[in-house]
Amino acid sequence: MEYEEFLLKFQREEITEFYIYSKLAEKMQGKNKEILQSIANDEKRHYGIFKNLTKREVKPDKWKIFWYIFLFKLFGLVFALKVMERGERLAQSEYEKIVNRYPVIKNVLNDEEKHELELIELIKEERVGYISSMVLGLNDAIVELTGALAGFTFALRESKLVGLAGLITGVSAALSMAVSEYLSEKSDVEHTKNPLKAAVYTGIAYILVVIFLILPFFLISNPYISLGVAVSTVVLIIAIFTYYVAVIKNESYRKQFLEMLVLSFSVMVVSFIVGVIARKVLGIEA
Repeated sequence: MEYEEFLLKFQREEITEFYIYSKLAEKMQGKNKEILQSIANDEKRHYGIFKNLTKREVKPDKWKIFWYIFLFKLFGLVFALKVMERGERLAQSEYEKIVNRYPVIKNVLNDEEKHELELIELIKEERVGYISSMVLGLNDAIVELTGALAGFTFALRESKLVGLAGLITGVSAALSMAVSEYLSEKSDVEHTKNPLKAAVYTGIAYILVVIFLILPFFLISNPYISLGVAVSTVVLIIAIFTYYVAVIKNESYRKQFLEMLVLSFSVMVVSFIVGVIARKVLGIEA
């Protein structure tokens, strides 16, 4: 059959997505569960359309099912669905290659275009609503603590002392940021977020960064190697979180990543210089 390879590929994608949406629906309640199960049923119907064309059975992609369930557990429902939506856009462009040959696929294409837009609009998730609070905590922690650790490293030159100073600085700053976010949201006349929850999201994001960045200083005796590990961790955190935000908000990943990276390393370089100058001015050269 002409285009059979295309048809079998789409057929496998439809049955795979049926299982993904069904498994996600099992983990939801209320309206979200209904939406996901409805889309799962549509995907199974689409599978039947392709099966009628190919006259063959195909098995779902188990790795793909595992991957999206993993993304759901790690980053939440909306993130997993947004990543799936990106894949759907690619699939839709391929559908168009054969829709003239098999007009029945036009119905599938229309469903796919309608589904994803409705899905993302209808499904609500708390962590997405508080993403600005997480960004605030994460950005401040990365920029401030990276710079502080760089300065401490060149000023103190002892790994555990740097770690202890970073811990004290980080915890104090996290509490300060959480309180500031609480007061900021409480004074917001629109009341779009719960002030206490916003403060908690900000504080937790900050504390997590503090833990990851100071840990090397307690595990590695050489403070410069510890700083190198901390800097590498910063790059990894920035890469993961900016990707998360870019996917959720449909924004440019590269732009956000580079912007945050430049800010963090600029502060770090300035702190290097301050640390070196402080040792010379105060006369505490080792």
